[in-house]
Amino acid sequence: MFGNGEQQKRLLEQQLSDAHRRLAELERELGMRSGRDSLTGLPDLRRFHQRLVSEVDRSRRHGHPLSVAAVDIDGFSGLNVSHGLAVGDAILRAAGRVITELTRANDFVARSQGDEFVLLMTDTDSAGAKQCVDRILLELEATAAGPISCVSASAGVATWQRPQTPEQLLEVARRGIERARSDGGGRAAVITSGLEDVSPEDDTRRDAIVGLATTLLERDRYTGDHSEAVVKLTVRVAEALALNPDEVARVETAALLHDVGKVGIPDSILHKDGPLDDNEWVLMKEHPVIGERILRAIPGLGGVARIVRHEHERWDGGGYPDGIAGDQIPIGSRIILTCDAYHAMTSDRPYRKAMSHEDALRELRKNAGTQFDPQVVEALMGCLYGDRTLSAHDAASE
Repeated sequence: MFGNGEQQKRLLEQQLSDAHRRLAELERELGMRSGRDSLTGLPDLRRFHQRLVSEVDRSRRHGHPLSVAAVDIDGFSGLNVSHGLAVGDAILRAAGRVITELTRANDFVARSQGDEFVLLMTDTDSAGAKQCVDRILLELEATAAGPISCVSASAGVATWQRPQTPEQLLEVARRGIERARSDGGGRAAVITSGLEDVSPEDDTRRDAIVGLATTLLERDRYTGDHSEAVVKLTVRVAEALALNPDEVARVETAALLHDVGKVGIPDSILHKDGPLDDNEWVLMKEHPVIGERILRAIPGLGGVARIVRHEHERWDGGGYPDGIAGDQIPIGSRIILTCDAYHAMTSDRPYRKAMSHEDALRELRKNAGTQFDPQVVEALMGCLYGDRTLSAHDAASE
């Protein structure tokens, strides 16, 4: 009897599994028949192409501007591998929702293939289309999906020109994604049929980063020099933790600009020769939020802005400004906090002398698991140990 019961249970489980599979197949089939993507609910590529053919014909007859954009999630296959298909699906649903919310009622949004979305913007020239897409990319950078706190995407924008066919127009927009990625990703590239930028520009994001870093250095020499020193440590720790190259680059930029919000702090507090009182600390604790606001105004720096906002959060949840804890804190923020603390402890300040390397390491160990991520502390100590071992070897060789 017991064996029969187990057999019946397995049979029922198999029947339920088969029913779920058939239901999923039916949903896909219905989605294909309805012309809608079953995951996001958006129109599919076939319906998009039908609308595109109609709008190109309208523009050809009446001369109205018509623009197309293709938006592709950066590093999507890697996210699927690292976090699983369910997280990938959540990212796609979130992206579809953001794109729909930030486009007009008479625009046409579809999921075309994989992690690509396409937009049809009627009566819109290239400048207007790029402005719309830039807003979408900024909002995506502030969008969370499961464990992913920042959705980065690259986009291509193209405006119809005679004698382009609908297929050629869409292909030009897709090639714009390649241009955006070659320029660093997380941005939109406007492309003509000749694949040249409509208005050739320098790398404005890099210029903005350099400008902010220079401003920080001029405002407070210690803060600027300190940020540069922290950058070197954070890059090495990020690489030791096996972060992918895009994440390492993001952490590097955040480390360079992690104190940029201090430009909004009064000089009387910033340059005070001594510990801050309670009221002064209230103001000083605003600098991560100020820094986030500054960085979010620059397209492509949404992920960096989030790291900067949380670089004073503690592993145990006792930090600021949001009191988040553990893995809720972006890994970049955890790395910067630890490297920043080590450099601060081993640097002279007007109101105290620098700690020794050994004392600073003891502080890091003591606070691992409360203030600092233990894994980050371990990686940093490994990097520092390697430095000192190499220095000792070099000294012995002289």
